[in-house]
Amino acid sequence: MPETKNYVFGHTELAEILIRNLDLHEGLWAIYFELGLGGGMVPTTPDGKTVTPAAITFLQKVGIQKFDSPNNLTVDAAQLNPQKTTIGKKKKTSTTDAK
Repeated sequence: MPETKNYVFGHTELAEILIRNLDLHEGLWAIYFELGLGGGMVPTTPDGKTVTPAAITFLQKVGIQKFDSPNNLTVDAAQLNPQKTTIGKKKKTSTTDAK
């Protein structure tokens, strides 16, 4: 069996991973990308003698952003990662406290 070299995630899958990793329990969240723009002269022939001005877009940061209303990219943290509650557990009192 060949070795896996890539794992690919959709927009909402990546948001779900980050919501779980950040332990978020409320809100609508979607993937967020921060892009940068640069320019330069790019060689366009194999010998490199012909260059063309070009715009270069690069990915600077990836994260998640909170939204006020749902859309096709949002994930509801309350449904995906509900807050764990402890039911039926009483706080222990120390026997030395009663003295």
